[in-house]
Amino acid sequence: MGDNVEQGVYSVRDAQRMANEQNLDLVEISPTANPPVCRIIDYSKFKYEQKKKTREMKAKQQKVVIKEIRFGPNTDEHDFEFKLKHAKGFLESGYKIKSYVHFVGRTIVFKERGEILLLKFAQALEDLAKVEQLPKLEGKRMFLILAPKNAPAKK
Repeated sequence: MGDNVEQGVYSVRDAQRMANEQNLDLVEISPTANPPVCRIIDYSKFKYEQKKKTREMKAKQQKVVIKEIRFGPNTDEHDFEFKLKHAKGFLESGYKIKSYVHFVGRTIVFKERGEILLLKFAQALEDLAKVEQLPKLEGKRMFLILAPKNAPAKK
């Protein structure tokens, strides 16, 4: 119940009367309980406290950022190394990586080449990342998702 109200089972009418005497609100806390649990409190203060708690919970949540790295089925060795260097930086910062091979026009016939490229990419990063999703073809793109193995370094 409220601050200076003895805890117990009261009728709705009695509880409402007690709340009115204290110039407070009768708030149903747990409607599924038997009997329902109510408290005599200032409702606006109660709502404010709830908002404050949810805001704090949101602030503590860690947001997952996914960085994308795009390849073509005919990606050259130098381009591969360049993208690999960027991927290492992303993983060390704690980001997930979604690397994909984009097949344009008739290059779709080189599906094996794209899969080999993505597996080579995953193998090159195996000390920093774990594979979350193996290469999978969706439309004109073949995806591979990597997640960092350990927690990101603090900046």
